[in-house]
Formats: sequence, C-alpha cells, structure tokens
Amino acid sequence: MNGLVRPHRGRWLAGVCLAIAQRFGWNVTAVRVFALIAFFFFGLSLWAYIILWILIPTER
Repeated sequence: MNGLVRPHRGRWLAGVCLAIAQRFGWNVTAVRVFALIAFFFFGLSLWAYIILWILIPTER
C-alpha cells in the first residue's frame, strides 16, 4: 500500500477522500458518500475533513 498522500489527479476538493480510498484500497465513491452522510448526520466530519486537509501531504 502507498502512504497517505493527497494526489493531484482525480480529486474533487482537496483530495482527502481520494487519499483515504487509495491508501486502504477502497472505492473512492463509497468514501465520498460516507463523508457526505457523516457530515449531514454528525456535523463533525467537516472539521475532521479540514484537519485531514491540513495534515495529509500533497503528492509531489
């Protein structure tokens, strides 16, 4: 498996969901849907997304 990095290609906003999907071998659409559902039902996922956006390095 690759390290956790935000790729330049294929990302929508910041690439956090794509980075997580690629790291663990999951479907990126499923990760994005889960993130949206978590945002609408729990609200805290927006903060988690922003924190991960800051912490996960961008692909070189």
